[in-house]
Amino acid sequence: MSSLSGLVCFLRRSWIRLEWTLMQAIGFDRELAPALALRGRGLLPQPENEDSRQHEEHSFLDNIFWMAAPKKRRTIEVNRGRRRNENNLIQVKTNIVPCPECGHLKLKHVLCGFCYEKVRRETALIRRQMLAMEGGPLKTPAVPRVVLYQGETPQDSNEGKEIVEMSRKRPSWFKPN
Repeated sequence: MSSLSGLVCFLRRSWIRLEWTLMQAIGFDRELAPALALRGRGLLPQPENEDSRQHEEHSFLDNIFWMAAPKKRRTIEVNRGRRRNENNLIQVKTNIVPCPECGHLKLKHVLCGFCYEKVRRETALIRRQMLAMEGGPLKTPAVPRVVLYQGETPQDSNEGKEIVEMSRKRPSWFKPN
């Protein structure tokens, strides 16, 4: 029995040296290198004393996490049935209407994306005009503001409010205050 365990230790050490030499020649790190595989019988007995196990070098095969694999292949019918399941299909939208302002299609009770983009651009222009009037980002007055476009006059209700004048006509969709 001792000669057989000595043979197993000799083969294991030789295999580890061969792996190491090949990895050095290729330029791989020992922890990340691919493993060499040898087809042979796994019937050789393993040494049972723990002293010999403590002195052995560990292979990177010791750290492999073995995953489960399916026992049988799924049939085409099963795969198609799973993929074409009612829950996976895209639902048909029935609540699409044209936007009353621009005519583009939109969802009911949702702001039209094209109209929103127009409002966003107009708001950016108003903010730039207000920033130019203030003279800096931290000099904002504590009074409400009113936006007046070209040809508009302030009303009596706008007393005490700061007036932001825009040098162009008011867009048709932008309602006055």
